[in-house]
Amino acid sequence: MTQANSLLDASLDGGFGQPVFEAQATFRLLMDAMARPGHICRIEAAVAAPGLAGPAQAALALTLCDAETPVWCGNASPELGAWFAFQTGASVTNTPDAAAFAFIGQGEGVPDSLPLGTQDYPDRSATVVIEVRSIGKGECFRLAGPGIDGHRDLALDGLPEGFVAFRTANCALFPRGIDVVLTAGRELVALPRSTHFNPSEG
Repeated sequence: MTQANSLLDASLDGGFGQPVFEAQATFRLLMDAMARPGHICRIEAAVAAPGLAGPAQAALALTLCDAETPVWCGNASPELGAWFAFQTGASVTNTPDAAAFAFIGQGEGVPDSLPLGTQDYPDRSATVVIEVRSIGKGECFRLAGPGIDGHRDLALDGLPEGFVAFRTANCALFPRGIDVVLTAGRELVALPRSTHFNPSEG
């Protein structure tokens, strides 16, 4: 099989079976997660992408990305680039500072050069989707901010190194800053830039 045929085969597989219906369902799920930080949601679509961590990451890529949203991936490959181009129209960039979305695998770090937006255009920041080992198990963190009544505790296992410090610095930039979605297989949880995120004290 030639490389061109291999890339074509990779790009054709793993998309939504019912693109409009499943993209709308995924978008509504994500909006619910963003409105209720720390609330665990589950993706049901049977999707996959070569190099993305699981169904939740693939479904978010299919829903959010298009020809006007450059993507940066921690595990970029020609197969993944072909998949993004065919399934979404998006291009994979080698430079994090050009990305509208970043998809990061388990154990990979968060680049420090992702777009943070500006005071006038805070929406010009990147959204980062990070795969962790588990959502609902592991170290306990306390969330507070808009969409949370008082506080909400969330257990997570497998966060990138330095993630708490990254979140603290990111929250101080508001209204600038990066929105984060954590995924684990089919599960996802949103941490908007306005959400305070700290280790739970007990």
